[in-house]
Amino acid sequence: MTRNTTATTVAVFLIWAAVAFANAGPVAEKSTQAATAKAITVSGSVRNAGGEPISGADVYLDSEKKPALAHAVSADDGSFKLTVDHGGTYTVRAEKSGWSGDQSDPIELPRDANKRVALVMENSRNPGADATSGTASPPASGKATTTPNGTNAPTKTNGIEFSDEPSFTVAGVTDRSNLGLHGSDTAARTSDSLARETVRLKAEDAEKKGRADATASPKYQRAADLEAKGDLSGARDLTQKALASGDDAEGHHLLGDLDEKMNDPLAAVREYERAALMYPSEQNYFDWGSELLLHKAAQPAVEVFTKGASLHPESSRMLAGLGAAQYSVRSYEDAARSICKASDLKPNEAAPYLFLGQMEKTVNAPLPCAEEKLAQFAEQQPASAAANYYYAISLIKREKDARTGGDPRAARTLLEKCVRLDPKYGAAYVALGALAFQRGDFAQAIKNYQQAIAVNPQLSEAHYRLSLAYKRTGDDAAAKREMETYQSAEKVESAHADEQSRNLKQFLVILKSQPAAARP
Repeated sequence: MTRNTTATTVAVFLIWAAVAFANAGPVAEKSTQAATAKAITVSGSVRNAGGEPISGADVYLDSEKKPALAHAVSADDGSFKLTVDHGGTYTVRAEKSGWSGDQSDPIELPRDANKRVALVMENSRNPGADATSGTASPPASGKATTTPNGTNAPTKTNGIEFSDEPSFTVAGVTDRSNLGLHGSDTAARTSDSLARETVRLKAEDAEKKGRADATASPKYQRAADLEAKGDLSGARDLTQKALASGDDAEGHHLLGDLDEKMNDPLAAVREYERAALMYPSEQNYFDWGSELLLHKAAQPAVEVFTKGASLHPESSRMLAGLGAAQYSVRSYEDAARSICKASDLKPNEAAPYLFLGQMEKTVNAPLPCAEEKLAQFAEQQPASAAANYYYAISLIKREKDARTGGDPRAARTLLEKCVRLDPKYGAAYVALGALAFQRGDFAQAIKNYQQAIAVNPQLSEAHYRLSLAYKRTGDDAAAKREMETYQSAEKVESAHADEQSRNLKQFLVILKSQPAAARP
């Protein structure tokens, strides 16, 4: 579901993502099922966007066919526990009078029983203020107009003011390992993937332009030459000396590139910001936004990409970056619309469709415009395994959402084409197995899951689903073996995701409206 997270007022945007749930307190729980020895428990917490607990929220566990299978009320520390007596696909949702609701991504039980569910709600009675501090929220969207003197004046779009001055300040960085984030969360993995691919759009653009931004001015040519040779420190010194003789956006942008390569993202984002405010080019805004997104400052990235898109409405990659940032703050429908606009601008480029496909795969409900655009992707690039796979996923979701039942044969045809094009596309075998399982053909499902494992032995979802298929055929020993293998594979996948993030510093962001004493 879509939530307007841009209206929250948070001193530190990352607090809500960093909350640890290890010390869950007592919960007033009322389950629709009596607890049994085989009961499956789902734990989590309800908080506002500032990371503060929300007590007294009604929390429900919904299945695909029946809502409110279990019910709990969040405790004073925001924690809750829900219990159900059988496995399946579920979502967790929270409701409270005066607050916007929130719903989790789908979870598979018992597979995901050890994952903590984080629900974030907004005070709907006063959306411009935090539940406790009452401070004003940062603007995150709007369009700038040009005054007679040529400066950008703040205007309002949807009632939100946006000006050239950003509403946030990057105050510092911290190791992500200290923030309670874990790679096993599907949404977190997808957010990280989209952030990396957004940065890749920056690299691809620089390659297409032959780094014209760094070599256009003779003033920075020597610094660019040293950078090309790998002497980053020397290049930075020369750039700073050149800037001392005359401040300009080009020099600050080059410093941002050098600082990022030298593993100083805090200095890099400040240089990109200076460059964008001095000269609001498409490149300067995109690089500023992608740096914020890469280092998990998603809400500020939404703000920057929104302004960049208003200044450069023909930039497909700006809209793609905006969509990636909106996904990271759970504005899933807004994210899909931004990506669809990006594909409209450059319908022959694969990147927006690939972004949209990843989103469609991980979000519970069908996304607006996703099926149409992914169909277009498959039509334009029939030899692309990914194009056929993601279109198939969108068709499966439509069938599921409409509860039409039966076998989505069009999706199966697309998936079979996908694996013919790329016999190592493990996720497509898993999807084929799920379709076979759905129609009761467990032998075919087992074969498909085994094919997925053959091309990728660490694909944990394949082991999990294979375990269920063996269980349905009565082969309990094989089912147990695959479940144990799944648990090991899940640990490997999580460790790999954590390894990708381990050396990535995460920005700590504060609002400029906050008192100085509140800043870290």
